[in-house]
Parts: sequence; structure tokens; C-alpha cells
Amino acid sequence: MHFEGVVKKMTTEDLSEVNYFIEFENSFIHLNQFLERSFTIECKGTQCLLCSSSSNIFSKSGYCKSCFFNAPEAGLWNIHPEKSKAHLNIADRDLDYEKKAQLQPHIVYLSNTGSLKVGVTRKTQIPTRWIDQGAHEAIEILETPNRFLAGSAEVALKKYVKHQTGWVKMLKNQRDNINLQSSKEHVKTYIPSNLIQYFSEKNKVYSFDFPVLKYPKNPKQVYLNEKSHKFSGKLLGIKGQYLIFDNDQVLQFRAHQGYLFKISIDA
Repeated sequence: MHFEGVVKKMTTEDLSEVNYFIEFENSFIHLNQFLERSFTIECKGTQCLLCSSSSNIFSKSGYCKSCFFNAPEAGLWNIHPEKSKAHLNIADRDLDYEKKAQLQPHIVYLSNTGSLKVGVTRKTQIPTRWIDQGAHEAIEILETPNRFLAGSAEVALKKYVKHQTGWVKMLKNQRDNINLQSSKEHVKTYIPSNLIQYFSEKNKVYSFDFPVLKYPKNPKQVYLNEKSHKFSGKLLGIKGQYLIFDNDQVLQFRAHQGYLFKISIDA
């Protein structure tokens, strides 16, 4: 069977085991059904997720160079929430868009992706954000009314807690022994006094099980583009936004946003 379309990040469903879907314009793949099946993935070109041009993809967000530097969806505040300015009524690229995106509840959280990590996400992205990063567990620290305040808290906390996922450790399923509730109480002492009012009393620990038959011992990343355009392997698992294949090969699906893929799955 064959599927073809423009790559966007995999969508997920949080059940007893996370369900993963690749969604193309006219079809979708429920990946959990195809574990232990052989895949061939071909890169057929590019298409910007915003303007649909065939220009080279400039970022892992799937945007061409023009959109990356001009579109509000690619503003610096996406990566650096502390640089948000919509709460000041100041535009970065498009104030109306930025108000909708920034002036909504945001969550500062701790997660265990193998090691303790602090991060920020829109409240509407729970628990998707944690699944996308391959977290085993997560807990809310603060709930703020806008992105700037959440980013300010993250800046203060990342002096003491990592803020990036160690992808190798995450894919090898190596986990530090972490009590997230205790860690939350510990980092509370580092929250700036002007933000402590947003401290969340919710102590629920979210946990996730990923559909993986075998974890790689020494993960090797596969990148597809117009020059290196074809890959084949047997699917052994999905975790975060990674497809895990045999021979320790892994493909970060989200990093290929904006590429045209043809995916063939053996019967």
C-alpha cells in the first residue's frame, strides 16, 4: 500500500498506549497497526506549509525562507516565549495573530524525557506537547494568563533544570529515577516572587506508554531530502516524533515537515 503527501508532525491520541497517525491531504496512516512491517519512504520534493511554494524548506517547522522571516507563525516568540510582546500591544509581525496565540493560558511544566526537563506550552496543547517530546511523565508547575509570563518563569527555572530533550537517552528508553511531585516542590523555591501567584496546586502526574517493540541501543538518525531521498526499514516503534526502525535507525518525522513523502508499506 502507498500513501503520499506533505509531511506535518504526527498527530496523537492519548490512550492506554499512545496512538500515532500520519495525516496527508487525502489519506492517513494509523502507525500502530504497522509495527514490524517494512516501510520504504521516498522524498519527492518540498512544499512550504504556509505558502505552498516548492522553494527549499528553511526550517524544521516546514517553512520556506520567505515565510520563516516574514510569517507571524514563525516569529521568534515561538521558540523564546519570554520575547512575547502581544501583552504590551506591540506587534512582532502581525498583532492580531500574536494576540490570539500569546494571550491565552500557558503551562510551565516539568517532564521526564529520560532526564528532568522544564518547558512551556499552551494549555490547549496538553498532553500533546509531552507526547511529542517523548516524555514518560509530566506535571504542571504554573498556569499563566499569557505566553510572556510563562516564558519568564521558564527563563528563571532553566538556570537549575535542563530545558532541552536529550533525544538519544529518550530513544534508548533510559530514565533517571525522578519523583516529579518532589521536584515540583523543589523548583518552587526558584520561581520569581512576581510569578509565584501562578503556581499550580494540581499535583497530577501524567504518564505515557509508547508503542515500541524494541528500543535502539545506538540510535542513528536518518535524514531525507532531494539528495538523499530514499530509505527502507522495518518499523519497530514510535516515540516522541520519532519512527524507530531496525538496525538502530530512527527518523524524526517532525524534522521533515514541508517535504513531500511517498510511504510504501509491505503487505
